[in-house]
Amino acid sequence: MADSDRRTGADRRALPRTASSVAPAAADSPGDVPALTTAPDALESTVSARVAHRPQPAAPTFAPEIAYHAALDERMVRAARGIKLLTLASWPAGLEAQFLADYARGAATLPQVDYPQQDFTQARRELAAVASEADPDHPLGQYIAESARSWSIAAELAEALGTEAVTAHSIRLYGRPDETLPGHGPTTREAAQHFINIADELDHALLAPSEQIPISATSMWLQLQRALDDFFDGRVIEVVLDPDLISKAAAGATRIRLRTSAAFSDYDRDQLLQHEAFVHSITALNGREQPVLQSLSLASPRTTATQEGLATFAEQITGSIDIGRMKRISLRIEAVSMALSGADFIEVFRYFLGAGQTPGDSFSSAQRVFRGVPTTGGHAFTKDTVYLRGLVGVHTFFRWALSQKKLHLCRALFAGKMTLQDVQRFEPLFESGVIVPPRWLPPWIKRANGLAGMLAFSLFANRIRLDAIADRTDLGQL
Repeated sequence: MADSDRRTGADRRALPRTASSVAPAAADSPGDVPALTTAPDALESTVSARVAHRPQPAAPTFAPEIAYHAALDERMVRAARGIKLLTLASWPAGLEAQFLADYARGAATLPQVDYPQQDFTQARRELAAVASEADPDHPLGQYIAESARSWSIAAELAEALGTEAVTAHSIRLYGRPDETLPGHGPTTREAAQHFINIADELDHALLAPSEQIPISATSMWLQLQRALDDFFDGRVIEVVLDPDLISKAAAGATRIRLRTSAAFSDYDRDQLLQHEAFVHSITALNGREQPVLQSLSLASPRTTATQEGLATFAEQITGSIDIGRMKRISLRIEAVSMALSGADFIEVFRYFLGAGQTPGDSFSSAQRVFRGVPTTGGHAFTKDTVYLRGLVGVHTFFRWALSQKKLHLCRALFAGKMTLQDVQRFEPLFESGVIVPPRWLPPWIKRANGLAGMLAFSLFANRIRLDAIADRTDLGQL
């Protein structure tokens, strides 16, 4: 263990806390920087080779506090590397076909899933040590301690897969549907019911004919790959088909997976680009560029709400989201609430069927709710509750950033996978160059003037109360 790793809390707080504590040493400083899931081996090697052959500046020498926390971050990354929660909680292939066949002939039974036993004792011990050794008064120490604790909860959840204990761990990580939204607003479930009701009121005939034509996974794969190659001017992100994927799509740093059996729409194509590629993949890629915090490339459980909120906000701000998408997100939140209240897998499956989803999509949606937990009811994997809460949080943050003249923090969110609190505490680290700005940005965030215009209108429009417009006479005065 390095000497820096043996320092006590008192030793850490004795280190200098001048401006150099959040900046590289002056002699090798790269200069002021304006503030602003796993790939195949072959592809990983190709990307790594490109990075290795790119001209690299001389490695900066960081101040003691920065180097100390960089070493802690490396330890945390090593300890968390095997805690791939969503992968460990996935269901084996073949359950869907058997269940749907049994259901069609009226003989469906609750799916039974055997999860391999996991033991992360050593990882949890190391994560606890990292959290305790981080300086609670330093922004890097705060980030590392909170992240290490989050990974430790994820490890406990993984060890408990298949048991009732998963629900409690899941709520600690992702929350529950009856929690209020940011700003003391309605609960997440109430917001979900709002969007479900609006979607149900809309006439399906309003959809354009092109929006009703299904697109196969193979066709979507080709379209997405072409768009991504054009954006990166080369093959940086690979799109692949995965028959065992639970969700319709999932993104890592250099690979986006599409479920082979899924059918997509025109809206899905734009949503996948904005949500999966231009948020989840880009933040992972930019996180790999960070010289100090390697963990910014990892999907830490504590960043899930911000990541999913930012990705859904990207769909919204680019006009890629439709009311059907909002309904799907909201149905999952309602389903989580149902499961927590005692509904079993078959009851939740029927709920999705009754809401208009196909049998295959209904199985996949119910499967998301029962990942890692008993299918008998009273338990749920609550990750799907973060989407609306994250969207409201990110939207509120962007409006706050505009009002405070801090839109540069919105861009900084893409420098890696971080929370809204992280990007604020990291502001002096961005200014000093300890954390570098994002190498890649989605097109919409680059257009600062257009983004500011939309946010400015949003700030003003929120002053108008629809409940104060009583009738058509009031509407005629608009």
